[in-house]
Amino acid sequence: MKLLEEILAHNEQFVDSKAYEKYQRGKLPNKKLVIVSCMDTRLVELLPKAMNVRNGDVKIVKTAGAVVSHPFGSIMRSILVAIYELGAEEVCVVGHYDCGMASLESESIMNKMKDRGIQKETLNTLNYSGVELEQFLQGFSSVEDSVKQSVSTVNNHPLLPEGVPVHGLIIDPETGKLDKVIDGY
Repeated sequence: MKLLEEILAHNEQFVDSKAYEKYQRGKLPNKKLVIVSCMDTRLVELLPKAMNVRNGDVKIVKTAGAVVSHPFGSIMRSILVAIYELGAEEVCVVGHYDCGMASLESESIMNKMKDRGIQKETLNTLNYSGVELEQFLQGFSSVEDSVKQSVSTVNNHPLLPEGVPVHGLIIDPETGKLDKVIDGY
C-alpha cells in the first residue's frame, strides 16, 4: 500500500469512529500564543508536551530551523495573521539543539538537487536572475544565534503591534528541557 492510500484508509476509520471529537476546539488560540518551531520530527509531540500546550491552545508555525528568514515571507505573514486575525498576543520562537539546519551546507544540498535531476543550468539561471541560492539554502552555525536573529526579525517588523512580547527558547529534542534565550517581557 502506498503512503497516501494508507493515510486515506486510516482517515476513513478515524472519521467513521468519530475519533476527531476529542480534538474539536475553537480556531482561536486559548493561550493567545503563536509558536514558530522547527519541523524536526522529534518535536511533533514533544514540543507541545514540554510547553504544556494542547490542541486549541496555540498556533504553531513549522519551518526548517525555526528560522524567520525574511521579514516579508510566509512565516512572518503567518505570525501577523495569528496576531491580527486569530487573537495571538505573544510570539515564541523555539529552536532546538542538534538541528539539521546547523550543519546544512548550500553546496551539499545543491549537489543533491543535481543528483535528483535539477539541471546545473537551472541553478545557474536562478543565481544570475538574482536568487542567491547559496544564502537561501545555507544553514546556521549556532542555534542560539539563529533564535536571536529570528526574534529580532519579528521584533523589528514594522507591522508588529507595539507591546507584543517575542520570546526565544531552545528545546532539547531528547529531554524536552527548554532553555530561555530571550525573555520578551
